[in-house]
Amino acid sequence: MIDAAPIASHFINGEYVEDKDGTPIPVVYPATGEVIATVYSATPTIIEKALAAAKAAQAEWAAMTGTERGRILRRAADIMRQRNHDLSVLETLDTGKPYQETSLADATSGADALEYFGGLSGSLTGEHIPLADGDFVYTRREALGVCVGIGAWNYPTQIACWKAAPALACGNTSVFKPSETTPLCALKVAEILVEAGAPPGVFNVIQGLGEVGAALVTDPRVAKVSLTGSVPTGKKVYAAAAAEMKHVTMELGGKSPLIIFDDADVEAAVSGAILGNFYSSGQVCSNGTRVFVQKGIKAAFLKRLSERLANAVIGDPMDPETSFGPMVSEAQRAIVESYIEKGKAEGATLSYGGNRLDRKGFFLEPTVFSDVTDDMTIAREEIFGPVLSVLDFDTEAEVMARANATEFGLAAGVFTKDLTRAHRVVAGFEAGTCYINTYNDAPVEAPFGGSKLSGVGRENSKAAIEHYSELKTVYVRLSQLEAPF
Repeated sequence: MIDAAPIASHFINGEYVEDKDGTPIPVVYPATGEVIATVYSATPTIIEKALAAAKAAQAEWAAMTGTERGRILRRAADIMRQRNHDLSVLETLDTGKPYQETSLADATSGADALEYFGGLSGSLTGEHIPLADGDFVYTRREALGVCVGIGAWNYPTQIACWKAAPALACGNTSVFKPSETTPLCALKVAEILVEAGAPPGVFNVIQGLGEVGAALVTDPRVAKVSLTGSVPTGKKVYAAAAAEMKHVTMELGGKSPLIIFDDADVEAAVSGAILGNFYSSGQVCSNGTRVFVQKGIKAAFLKRLSERLANAVIGDPMDPETSFGPMVSEAQRAIVESYIEKGKAEGATLSYGGNRLDRKGFFLEPTVFSDVTDDMTIAREEIFGPVLSVLDFDTEAEVMARANATEFGLAAGVFTKDLTRAHRVVAGFEAGTCYINTYNDAPVEAPFGGSKLSGVGRENSKAAIEHYSELKTVYVRLSQLEAPF
């Protein structure tokens, strides 16, 4: 086994820091179940060090020009790309995702974010607003201060960068808490940013369980909280942040619809369903797990889906030929297995998979249920695993009503050759991120986020700048000032 143990549990003020008085957190490699490292949850002393470092560094960082900050972020992106292999191996050890996937979609996505926001940083200006009599108003775009990021376990490198890049581009500093399930990758992001020239304290990483996140969210020095996680966690964090009027971005869960019409290219639709359900072993918040297939092609779709799933290479995630890996943890696999049992018990047809694999690690077959109805548990609740539910439909009006009949609104997709219908359908979706004849693409240039219970705010693109900065308005009077007395 490759040595995955970090130098220390935390990265604060430009260096690794350890405090073994914190609760030990074992790091388990999902492909074997082996403990490959141990980190320690942040003690109150560690939390204080991280927040103090971020607060102390913020004024100097914000005083740099956007171009100077951007140069550092772009340099970090270059380093990340140069080390893509090593970072991808670490991501695989952290999450269990196949190297075939991590080498293309994880550190590279993080580097894209650092590069994009690094390039944008120098362009963050206000505007001049002329008024009557020579008066004018100008605006300044200013940093919020210290930002806290709380990460999920499915994309540890990407999420760290998605939160760090816009925050740092705007002149904020950051304290990031990765998921306790995948604590390793964010430390490398912090290390690379310092190597690229970020001053100490600009980006700090501390480990911890829920109480560490709670301490960060409620600290008065924190101006902004960005969370990627579940809806229940999001509600708690949002409420705690709102109690002190902190800025928030919430990127939460979903139960997204994927609608496939009779005229769709079946091969492309199957590809979309695979990408929207089985990439990262189904552990993606935006997944289109309710696949609505028009009745005319339902049989052909299910047949081709099963044929394609049989081609999945399930095995050692470090083998470049492996295309489907284990679930992130034993606990998560158990959750997914409980949903598979509920699907069977409630009358859905198990069309493919559904079994635990007889090998070390937390492997579970890709699973497909057909004849699913809207009231079944597997059609209503987020499973966060490799379980696809096929529901059939007759008409567009019918399927749109059913697609939107959910408390979630993260993503939605449609496959059809009729582009007029495609645009009509996405206009009708109650979801923040939509796809036409594709699924789960997430370029940094495009906003990403949800509506309803799926979140608040947007990550990536120019839209993220609005969530990591605020406008100051300055009225300048050049005309004679008068008063009533």
